[in-house]
Amino acid sequence: MDASRKIKAKMSAGFKMRGLILRPDASRYLVGVLESVSASDLDDVIEKVLDAVEKQPLTSSMIELSVMEIAVQDCTQSCDESIDNVFNIIGAFDVPRYIYSLERKKFVPISMTTHPAPSLCGSARDKAELFRERYTILQQRTHRHELFTPPAIGAAVEEGRNKFQLKTIEALLGSTAKLGEVIVLGMITQLKEGKFYLEDPTGTVQLNMSKAQFHNGLYTESCFVLAEGWYDDSVFHVNGFGFPPTEPSSATRAYYGNVNFFGGPSTTSVKTSAKLKQLEQENEDAMFVIVSDVWLDSVEVMEKLHLMFSGYAAMPPTCFIFCGNFSSTPYGKTQIKSLKESLKSLADIICAYPSIHSSCRFVFVPGPGDPGPGTILPRPPLADHITDEFRQRVPFSAFTTNPCRIQYCSQEIVIIREDLVNKMCRNCVRLPNNNLDIPNHFVKTILSQGHLTPLPLYVSPAFWAYDYALRVYPVPDVIIFADKYDPFNINNTDCLCLNPGSFPRSGFTFKVYYPSNRTAEDSKLQSL
Repeated sequence: MDASRKIKAKMSAGFKMRGLILRPDASRYLVGVLESVSASDLDDVIEKVLDAVEKQPLTSSMIELSVMEIAVQDCTQSCDESIDNVFNIIGAFDVPRYIYSLERKKFVPISMTTHPAPSLCGSARDKAELFRERYTILQQRTHRHELFTPPAIGAAVEEGRNKFQLKTIEALLGSTAKLGEVIVLGMITQLKEGKFYLEDPTGTVQLNMSKAQFHNGLYTESCFVLAEGWYDDSVFHVNGFGFPPTEPSSATRAYYGNVNFFGGPSTTSVKTSAKLKQLEQENEDAMFVIVSDVWLDSVEVMEKLHLMFSGYAAMPPTCFIFCGNFSSTPYGKTQIKSLKESLKSLADIICAYPSIHSSCRFVFVPGPGDPGPGTILPRPPLADHITDEFRQRVPFSAFTTNPCRIQYCSQEIVIIREDLVNKMCRNCVRLPNNNLDIPNHFVKTILSQGHLTPLPLYVSPAFWAYDYALRVYPVPDVIIFADKYDPFNINNTDCLCLNPGSFPRSGFTFKVYYPSNRTAEDSKLQSL
């Protein structure tokens, strides 16, 4: 009886902290379920049940029995999920949307907010929300960083470690006196030709960047920065620009639990599955072959693919990731017919190697020059009428969106086919001094922004209501940038960032990724 009372007390305290109240029948039901849980695991299980409750579209703070039964069922299923979730391809339009709630200090699914369902024909509200959500995500991440966390009352600040306070632009504009040593989080914009401004949800302020020092990164319009300087006479004089601090996935999950931000069939993050992690480590032969600019209308490219398949026939990889463009020439009236014929030829080559045909997965990510609705991201897959015959002949093939996501065991992989490096360099407010280290600057920028395309919408258009599908927050395990820039492998913030380079333009180079030890190697096909 004492044990039941203790469980009920803990349970009630947990629900009250989240502003929820249990009805008597729901409380009795949950106590009965929790009696079989060991005392050491009780707190964790209650947290999981609470998360499952809050995922449901609640109409009231009073929790009914039916809501509690669904929550417990979800938790039970998430514990049993394992083998079914080994390999999943998640299209951009299937990525779950979570919105950060300032009141609750947590991410909530869109179903629990007043936001309408996303539409390709976005509204003006969608465009405004796009930048506001980017800002809010970076703000909550920055506030948690040790440099911006206020010390506890009465605690002494460690020597040599200053604590900083973020100001809003509204606070600057409301000041009549000169303000020194101010740090503001905001977005760089050019509201007038040749004049740069800093913008946040509270207002805009003109910048004087004549003496500004730029930390590592590619600083473009529409990217968010930490600007440090002094404010006087309606102008913010910037001494230095830096990016919001990055945060590894493990740190994000320590705050937000096992929420599945990434997508896929699992109700919780696959990171929490010990079975999947064990499976991933045991399967040492697993490998992903990544090729970009697979020009199927090029005789030389097709010959090299033949050579590649013959080399892998004895030990087939887990997956071939083929990124567009799938044609060497720009879009034209004969491109669709030509692409269908080229895919037919590729199917002939794959069928010539039974071991590859029967055991390998093929993922096709369209490029900016492939048939489709312009260059707006996220980009839908190649049309069914182009790929029907290929999919019938190669059953383990998937034509997906750009960008897309792959969940393999406990790993999260993001793939985007876009020539981003050159675009970002062309649109820099000021290019870095060290031009030889552009890939490192590029990767730092993407991870700091928590977004794949931190560029103005006129440079890199996006469907406003689906901008969330371009987020890389929490940071995934791997990001594949299929860019025509030179190949690179960079580790940053516990994330491996790869660029295989353009297959035909780089002398037929490609990347091979090994999930068991999270490494990638450079590969190249030599001439026969």
